[in-house]
Amino acid sequence: MQRVFLFLATNLAVLVVLGIVMTLLEPWLVAQGIDVNNAAILLFALIFGMGGAFVSLLLSKRMALMSTRARIINQPSNQTERWLVDTVSRQARESGIGMPDVAIYDSPEPNAFATGASRNNALVAVSTGLLRGMRPNEVEAVLGHEVAHVANGDMITLSLLQGVLNTFVLLLSRVLGQIIDRAVFRSERAYGPGYFISVIVLQIVLGVLASMIVMAFSRWREFRADAGGARLAGRSNMIAALERLKRSNQPSQLPESVEAFGIRGRVGSGLRRLLMSHPPLDERIRALSEGAR
Repeated sequence: MQRVFLFLATNLAVLVVLGIVMTLLEPWLVAQGIDVNNAAILLFALIFGMGGAFVSLLLSKRMALMSTRARIINQPSNQTERWLVDTVSRQARESGIGMPDVAIYDSPEPNAFATGASRNNALVAVSTGLLRGMRPNEVEAVLGHEVAHVANGDMITLSLLQGVLNTFVLLLSRVLGQIIDRAVFRSERAYGPGYFISVIVLQIVLGVLASMIVMAFSRWREFRADAGGARLAGRSNMIAALERLKRSNQPSQLPESVEAFGIRGRVGSGLRRLLMSHPPLDERIRALSEGAR
């Protein structure tokens, strides 16, 4: 739970910093004689909110490689690497996407992830622990799950959703800040102290709510990727792979920036579940099993 709060705090810190920059720019522009109306605030929010999300998307592949120290297989050096590349290549053709880069990263935890800026410029990476601890049919299902993420455009959709919500948070906090400043603090200035305080508090509160929405979408797309993996590698193999992951008692060790794209992540109950990127494995297994009936 400490890592979840750290992840949330990092996102909120970035959002608050962007918000403070916007908040400082607004009175400066007014002082320069530039009229800052709601249209201008919306433009600022779009630039800061959507811009940050798209920069993160464009850098996602490089950052994932750096944070996990994953090695892209340019020339397979053994039978396992050749099988990985051939399997992903076949699944990519069946899914109608470009061939992703295939990589291996060193970790005892059985896990895998996919990321990238587009369906034709993606990365699929697996851990050494997954290769050692799973049967080939189970690894094939995990690869199918990750290829399904790419084919479904999950990375792009998640970034768009995050960008829209960031824009909403930055815009709404300013509109409400103006209302609170005038109604509660009775400020006669364009940007009184109550405005600055209200905006920061509202950004934190709305930022938490936005994170809950993003995580809800992230959990939903895991069910869809499981179904995609079942189509590419067989339902029984996908269920077997999830069962194998369930028996692993090692916590997820993926960096926070990549964890949402892994096949497994940290889960919780109650309020903690609202901030988790993955649903419980039992629920995912049940959904696949019931889909076969």
